[in-house]
Amino acid sequence: MNLNQIKKLMDRKKTSHKGENGSVLIIGGSEEYVGAVALAGLAALRAGCDLVTIAAPEKVAWTINRYSPDLISHKLKAAFTVKLAKELVKYADSFDAILIGNGITRKADKFVHYFIKKSPTMKVIDADALKGLSFKDFSNAILTPHETELEMMLVNSSKEFLLPKLRESNAKEKAEILQGNLRYFLQNNNVLLVKGATDLILSRNKIAYNRTGNQGMTKGGTGDVLAGLVAGFLAKSHDMFKSAVAAAYINGFVGDQLLKKKKGYCFIASDILHDLGNIQAMERKKK
Repeated sequence: MNLNQIKKLMDRKKTSHKGENGSVLIIGGSEEYVGAVALAGLAALRAGCDLVTIAAPEKVAWTINRYSPDLISHKLKAAFTVKLAKELVKYADSFDAILIGNGITRKADKFVHYFIKKSPTMKVIDADALKGLSFKDFSNAILTPHETELEMMLVNSSKEFLLPKLRESNAKEKAEILQGNLRYFLQNNNVLLVKGATDLILSRNKIAYNRTGNQGMTKGGTGDVLAGLVAGFLAKSHDMFKSAVAAAYINGFVGDQLLKKKKGYCFIASDILHDLGNIQAMERKKK
């Protein structure tokens, strides 16, 4: 995938109205991790969707409102419980895509399990929402684990026998091992995006490798930006594989441009968000 193809995902009709280019619901946040959902929400908007609503604990939601006027908030008065999950499954029906997990913490495990199993809407699952689940628990979802989270999920799925092979494999071998051993998961309309030095994007019958990005992107928040980009592309395009590939590419591409511009690893996740708005200018500079 290249910048021209990504811009096509972001294009919109001249006659379009607000909401026709996709709406995203982001569920997450905690008093410890307020920034995660804010970064994800703004990244989803940068990907080209029209509306982003963040469902977060009340104090977190008010903080997000003060941080950015571009984000809508749905203020949750209760903790992340199964009872709240039942309410949010209904609430989520009106959105094109859902992102869940950013900043939510493991205290919300029961909430996450119920919501993911019951909500039929297209989902992006990230961070702590991945850690307590197995691959059989997902349908209609894009998963975005880093390598440690992937290993936790393989253990949860009774596939820990794969770990020695995966640790010794190169990117191509790792992708083929995962695609061959996660057939049920991938056939259940799921996509796996494994973050790493080379990102792996797997569907039932496709494999893509993304090599944009650099070691400066190990900083906190860059994964939240990536997840938000995936959700934003998904809400607009409804194409799970292309959304994952586009998000991985553009997140890493902007990170690479920042590495050159800053002349080192001093850039942060908020810089990626800012420069996502200058994609066309960066493309001209690249040429």
